[in-house]
Amino acid sequence: MDIRAQKEKAEELRRFHHGPRALVLPNVWDVATARIVEAAGFPAVATTSAGIAASFGYADGQRISRQEMLGMVANIARTVHVPVTADMEAGYGITPEDMAETAERLIETGAVGLNLEDTIGRGDDCQVSLSLQVEKIRSLRETSAAQGVPLVLNARTDIYLLRIGDPATRFDRTVQRLRAYRDAGADCLFAPGVRDTDTIRKLIEAIEAPLNILAGPGSPSIPELESLGVARISLGSSLARAALTKAIAAVKELRKTGTYSVLEGSLSHTDVNNIFQKPSP
Repeated sequence: MDIRAQKEKAEELRRFHHGPRALVLPNVWDVATARIVEAAGFPAVATTSAGIAASFGYADGQRISRQEMLGMVANIARTVHVPVTADMEAGYGITPEDMAETAERLIETGAVGLNLEDTIGRGDDCQVSLSLQVEKIRSLRETSAAQGVPLVLNARTDIYLLRIGDPATRFDRTVQRLRAYRDAGADCLFAPGVRDTDTIRKLIEAIEAPLNILAGPGSPSIPELESLGVARISLGSSLARAALTKAIAAVKELRKTGTYSVLEGSLSHTDVNNIFQKPSP
């Protein structure tokens, strides 16, 4: 992709975080789902690391290699016309130098944004130190700017999602980290695992920056989240898990009863071909 055009896409994606409506992202895991999301009229495409990892046969949690992840991101970015932001987990490295390489290679795919989480593994000791995470964010910011495509950085903390530490201090620790990420250059701040409206409202007031919320069953609706002032709404791996759920149900039925009821109502072969015979919007 032409660097000037890629930079324009990055700025377009950045502006979406400050619009009158929230940026809604039904996260994709391959070219087919990216084309479906774009054709439905969504203004940007975001990937799910869990979905892509599963498509390669890996569990989530940086078990897929950076090369494999970037390969799928590149396939998606060269197929759609809207800006693409990639879930790059913890950056596939532990040092600021690793982040610089990740930024360079991500730009080569044609993507213009990324998620960066602050945990590696699970448990109360899985969080990257605040000082190191800030250095990683600065490295991504500085490297991508030097490459001519200032990547849109969505900095994530998993304190609520993974229930890290004392529940009584989770809000304050989340705010501390997200403010630090904002000051290091993050464009949007991501707090997956937060679902109640009071906490969401307080977070927006405390961080004074665009907030990304992970939505799905049990979460407030998109209109409710928009009314709270949420800037970005992601579905994470929900769509990928829904597709796997249907596949598992179908093969179980086939194995158990030899029938096909789970497959009723599916797209026809012609329907699928028609989706991909049409030029990308």
